[in-house]
Amino acid sequence: MTSTPSSPDLIPTLVGIVGAAQVLTEPADIAPFVNDWRGRYRGAARCVVRPGSVEDVAAVVRACVAAGVPIVPQGGNTSLCGAATPDAAGQAVVLCLGRLNRVLAVDTGNNTITVEAGCTLAAVQEAAYAAGRLFPLALASEGSCQIGGNLSTNAGGVQVLRYGNMRELTLGLQVVLPSGEIWDGLRGLRKDNTGYDLKHLFIGAEGTLGVITAAVLKLYPLPARQTTGWLNVASPAAAVDLLTAAKGAFDAQLTAFELISETALSLVLRHIPGACRPSGVSPWYVLAEFSDADPETVEQWLAARLADGAVMDGTLARSEAQVRQLWALRETISEAQKIEGVSIKHDIAVPVSRIPEFLHRADTALSEAYPGIRVVAFGHVGDGNLHYNLSKADAQDNAAFMAAQPRVNLLVHDLVHALNGSISAEHGLGQLKREEILRYKSPVEMALMRSIKQALDPAGLMNPGKLI
Repeated sequence: MTSTPSSPDLIPTLVGIVGAAQVLTEPADIAPFVNDWRGRYRGAARCVVRPGSVEDVAAVVRACVAAGVPIVPQGGNTSLCGAATPDAAGQAVVLCLGRLNRVLAVDTGNNTITVEAGCTLAAVQEAAYAAGRLFPLALASEGSCQIGGNLSTNAGGVQVLRYGNMRELTLGLQVVLPSGEIWDGLRGLRKDNTGYDLKHLFIGAEGTLGVITAAVLKLYPLPARQTTGWLNVASPAAAVDLLTAAKGAFDAQLTAFELISETALSLVLRHIPGACRPSGVSPWYVLAEFSDADPETVEQWLAARLADGAVMDGTLARSEAQVRQLWALRETISEAQKIEGVSIKHDIAVPVSRIPEFLHRADTALSEAYPGIRVVAFGHVGDGNLHYNLSKADAQDNAAFMAAQPRVNLLVHDLVHALNGSISAEHGLGQLKREEILRYKSPVEMALMRSIKQALDPAGLMNPGKLI
């Protein structure tokens, strides 16, 4: 439970720490920081503070704790679950980390990069590339999302199949704790068996246990060559079979394997300028990427899949421009759906082998309960994560459609749970699923999470109202 409003002396104290220019108090200046990307949540804040160093962050946290004021850490504000949006009470301080944007070190011998939390994902990718290395996390929001937010939500993206999500890509962290102390765990070690692996407490914690201020991340050799293909398949089952065959033939050289429905593609073609259909019409498509595999071998293998009917049609990118065009079809689906209108979104994971069953059962149940509803399904079939979104029937009004959301969520998430899946694969819980998760996590799990929260943040001031 958060404390009562603070002393009016807090603002001058914060100004004394970071300077007047870095403490925003005017409503117009605060507005961009209190609304989430989807427009679903609108909060209020006492002020927005933009620290320039880890010492600044620690001092701000100590000042807020002393005054009993909640703290909402924020990176690029691209959360899809309201995790970086304050509540409407207007008492919280939004702690914006965008000025902590330095690349601190690149160690090519150790294949690591040390960066501050406010670096955008694109900036980290570019710094790695300049050093002849790859940082493999890839997201549609990479130009604006920040590493601190990627860590706090355990971001995944399109290359989890080969490289894992942020938990697997992180070796060390620096964190300002709710006490205002700094834990410096910036060690680039792949083996450190000296007790609890504390970094994992903060990865995926959505800022509820502390403020991540820097990280040591893994780098990989740059692929010498990549082959990208857009493949028409008959069904999700055919896509999973193709995935199994591709992994058997290419192993770690298969670095991405995305599933896209015709409904999803049609929204992109309708709303995104310059989008072009790359092959014939099909119920489903796979966007596959092969790294460091011989392109001729990939082409021969795909030709064999075309001959045996596993693939019905498709195209291989012959230039970097074509690669970008194919990936744009996948990465702009969310933008296209936002332009189309209101939607009910699900970020779910099930075992890869059960993806066809989930899609069949969910599609059937929803079409029976809500005739005319449009399923917009796409995602990272290689790791079992689907974005299972619903658009309203053409004749339905927005209010009636959104009124059905609780029942729709229950139907989808109960099925996910029955298939031993997760109702949040990579977006986190935030405000959106904080209550709903109680239906699917055991009392033992929830008690353990609350115990950790109480131990680290007994005053409940770190990002209150999120996750727990």
